[in-house]
Amino acid sequence: MSKTFNDPSVRLDFYVSHTLGLSRKEAKTLISRGKITVNGKEIKKANHTVVAKDDVFYGDEALPWPREKYFVMNKPMGYVCATEDGEHPVVLDLIAQSDQKDLRVVGRLDLDTTGLLLLSTDGQWLHRITSPRHECSKQYRVWTADPVSDLALTELCEGVQLNNENGKTIAVEALRVDDKEILLTITEGKYHQVKRMLAATGNRVVALHREKIATLTLDGLEEGAYRSLTDAEVALF
Repeated sequence: MSKTFNDPSVRLDFYVSHTLGLSRKEAKTLISRGKITVNGKEIKKANHTVVAKDDVFYGDEALPWPREKYFVMNKPMGYVCATEDGEHPVVLDLIAQSDQKDLRVVGRLDLDTTGLLLLSTDGQWLHRITSPRHECSKQYRVWTADPVSDLALTELCEGVQLNNENGKTIAVEALRVDDKEILLTITEGKYHQVKRMLAATGNRVVALHREKIATLTLDGLEEGAYRSLTDAEVALF
């Protein structure tokens, strides 16, 4: 599993790369040229181990132990959940350049889907949210082409058969808001899952908005905006 700054120690080249925003190759070059000191000593080995209490300097510039980044975003329509795309803008375009390094998206939303999106540099944290074993719930507000019947709500909660899937896919909860609007909560993250589940009941999704992951909500965050998670919010996952 990849290293993060939640680990007790990291390699010096990893540390310098992240604190100075350099590639690993550039960081190794600085180290080999004696530009980095640890606890007052010049270190020229890239694999030297650094811990949080160490004093690391690049010349006169202190390089404090970084914190992992954890962001929540209200994703607008028309953005791709990727680091780059040749056809559409990506969600990282909405993030300040200084915050973008090593960010990864937690659970993708389709191009035409809006709502709550998590991004982080912490790979272990990402895994806890996306792994089916942890059954992290996601709530979606779903607008449909046709009215959603009582039978369809029951089918969603008892399980529907998706094309090219073995076994039934089950919603944790399906609540009617209006004739053509429901709140659907799932714990899996299958490809186009919500759209395919509604299709299995004979309906079609016309708009989709993720409102909640576990107990975390957008809480008034404007469309296209993002903010850092609090320590308590990070600890939810």
